[in-house]
Amino acid sequence: MTKKYFGTDGIRGRVGDALITPEFVMRLGYAAGRVLTGMDSHLAKGAHPAVLIGKDTRISGYMLEAALEAGLSAAGVDVLLTGPMPTPAVAYLTRALRAQAGIVISASHNPFYDNGIKFFSSAGTKLPDEVEHAIETALNEPMQVVDSASLGKARRIDDAAGRYVEFCKSTFPNHLDLRGLKIVLDCAHGATYHVAPPVFHELGAEIVVIGNRPDGLNINEQVGSTHPQALQQAVVEHQADMGIAFDGDGDRVLMVDAEGKLLDGDQLLYIIATARKQSGLLQGGVVGTLMTNLALEHQLAQVDIPFARAKVGDRYVLELLNRHGWQLGGENSGHILALDKHSSGDGIIAALQVLHALIQSKKTLGRFGADLTLYPQVLINVTTKQKLDLNHQLIQDAVSAAERVLKNTGRVLLRASGTEPKIRVMVEGEDPQQVQQLAQRIADAVNEAALV
Repeated sequence: MTKKYFGTDGIRGRVGDALITPEFVMRLGYAAGRVLTGMDSHLAKGAHPAVLIGKDTRISGYMLEAALEAGLSAAGVDVLLTGPMPTPAVAYLTRALRAQAGIVISASHNPFYDNGIKFFSSAGTKLPDEVEHAIETALNEPMQVVDSASLGKARRIDDAAGRYVEFCKSTFPNHLDLRGLKIVLDCAHGATYHVAPPVFHELGAEIVVIGNRPDGLNINEQVGSTHPQALQQAVVEHQADMGIAFDGDGDRVLMVDAEGKLLDGDQLLYIIATARKQSGLLQGGVVGTLMTNLALEHQLAQVDIPFARAKVGDRYVLELLNRHGWQLGGENSGHILALDKHSSGDGIIAALQVLHALIQSKKTLGRFGADLTLYPQVLINVTTKQKLDLNHQLIQDAVSAAERVLKNTGRVLLRASGTEPKIRVMVEGEDPQQVQQLAQRIADAVNEAALV
């Protein structure tokens, strides 16, 4: 059953467009409240369901938070407000505070003029498809208001940041610390700006922080995991041991070694997986996605670690992990799940798992990262104004031609973005120049097909 509003990561769009308006978001809050109220038959008679709301640092978060609060209250649902908080913090606090659901107001790595709404279940995981379908169905029903005595109340969770800082620290071994390490943190002017620094500082690291002055308009602007150049420069300038970059809502992480070399999610996943394998802590294998570099799959096979690919999106990585009974998975974008530590992808916790691996192996980040040489991989995002059929003859001819050139030494992958009006063209192979040329030919074919 096709969903009308929900994409792979909630509902997202440009602020002021059809879905990201106060009117629609208020109706969304009401619909979600009605669905969640119906799901919670175990609540004591007269008790109100409670929903936790967090947000990143976008200026539109104030407006959308108020709209959600109004809709939920009208449905008889209490609201717990955390203020700016990373997406994984909302997942954790939803569980810790026994809320019936969590909501994050964020567009993740997108610019400030975008925003979105994503939901967590009471277990701190993405909502199942059937619940999202139920919310969409409820959106088609007229919005009413419960009687005044049954309206939901709202209150702020003043210690939300402190709770989350302590939770992150608890995922790092008690007998270890980060003393002697100098780390640059890039918080992307986003939701980690006030929680990531205390985590690493209180574990003993000397820290330098950039991207920690959000003004509502500068989230992800030339900083963070989508723009790591600022971090690479800062690591070299401050002669740090490494750098850690988060995205706007804190569920992605990339790292930089002492020489300024960037390590992506595939390399970080390799570091965590092999260290766990060596210490006997790896349960089963590792889940990647269709975008995971072929080198990771080959290298894991060399050390007898099973590997499986899911569709792109952390929810699909989670589904496959649960199906296999494994704990570790992720994406090359920096979404990394360690289910023995948290129910969702968490940039801070993933970085701590890498640091644990480095301390355990007595290797530097650069030395460990050198153990996995990624195959050249080119990703071109082609913006489209309307939905495009990827089976279009022009596109398929370009893909077939590229696959004939690559033979068994590379891959071609085309997919539509679940959050933006873009077609992602990925080509991977041994020859960087060849890969670039093939990717550009396919991207040109996509552009041509869009004009037909």
